[in-house]
Amino acid sequence: MKHDKVLKICLSGLLIAIGFIIPMFSPLKILIEPASYTLASHVAIFVAMFISPYMAIAVCIGTTLGFFFSGIFPIIVTLRAASHIVFVIAGSLFLHELSKNKLTEKKLWIFSLCIGLIHAAVEVAVVSAFYITLNVGDAYYEKGWLVSVLLLVGLGTVIHSMIDFKLAHIIILPLKKIKGFGELFGKV
Repeated sequence: MKHDKVLKICLSGLLIAIGFIIPMFSPLKILIEPASYTLASHVAIFVAMFISPYMAIAVCIGTTLGFFFSGIFPIIVTLRAASHIVFVIAGSLFLHELSKNKLTEKKLWIFSLCIGLIHAAVEVAVVSAFYITLNVGDAYYEKGWLVSVLLLVGLGTVIHSMIDFKLAHIIILPLKKIKGFGELFGKV
């Protein structure tokens, strides 16, 4: 029992570090002005969601604090990271309810889509607040709210979220085969 707690604390710290480092240093970025997408930037949070709701919340809070204290990210990016708490709580609780049975690829795809929609909704809300108060760059206003916020942030986030979720699931599969790790992921 004590070993499990120590393992989960260590994994949480590792996932927080990964969740903070990927957006800072990854060369795998797609830029569609004014939005940008960093491949795998949500993988740490999704891996944590597969393990436990508490770990997912800790990783979400930890990565948000990392963004905030780094001082290199604009406040809108930090608040978008903070908004992840909504889909993390909903998703991890639902995922653990679902995982009481074996999860099929179809159920995981539907779950990923639902989480992507929640993820996008909260990010659109954050960006819209900045858009309305004239606190975003000129590129947002040149393309208008519908394109820059709803299409690029909204639809783009759904797609990005689903790709990162699939990457997290791919990463989890071999981890389940490692002694001591398999039990963490349940029937996923």
